[in-house]
Amino acid sequence: MRVIAGSARRLLLKTIEGMDTRPTTDRIKETLFNMLQYEIAGSSFLDLFSGSGAIGIEALSRGARRAVFVEQNPLAVSCIQDNLETTHLKERALIMKKDVLLALKELEGKEEPFDFIFMDPPYRCEAERGVLSYLWDSALAGPGTLVIIEAAKETGTDWIPAMGWEIRKVKTYKTNKHIFAAKGEQ
Repeated sequence: MRVIAGSARRLLLKTIEGMDTRPTTDRIKETLFNMLQYEIAGSSFLDLFSGSGAIGIEALSRGARRAVFVEQNPLAVSCIQDNLETTHLKERALIMKKDVLLALKELEGKEEPFDFIFMDPPYRCEAERGVLSYLWDSALAGPGTLVIIEAAKETGTDWIPAMGWEIRKVKTYKTNKHIFAAKGEQ
């Protein structure tokens, strides 16, 4: 796995061994950031269920002003730290080693709304529902915030608009998909 573009282009990233994390492939990461390329520079990026940190690091490499990484697995947190060192991007990063919902509560009132909130929770556990429910009333997600959910290909999306979120786009790959959502009318 590597950084695709930007200041850290071509640098290799570490991942943790085993099935605890599921790194986004380089091809899918490249497709995702090609869709976001004109909006990343100067943005603030929240990477939830960060794993190796590859998505947030790609955002930083492409010019994001700041990225916050939230991951509770200690091995993955160590991996994120190593990857930020390797890419020389640690000065624009904050790593929170804790449960995602606890981290969101801790960030509340300390952060402006993020431009992008990316989450790659464990598939088929429905953790994204709890996160979207929390973000609906949170100042961390404003009207201009784009929330991107990485999910298993067969994951349904009917519940997202039922919560008030507007689905902007769904990009489907061979085994998974990205769901792009924003706050609808409140």
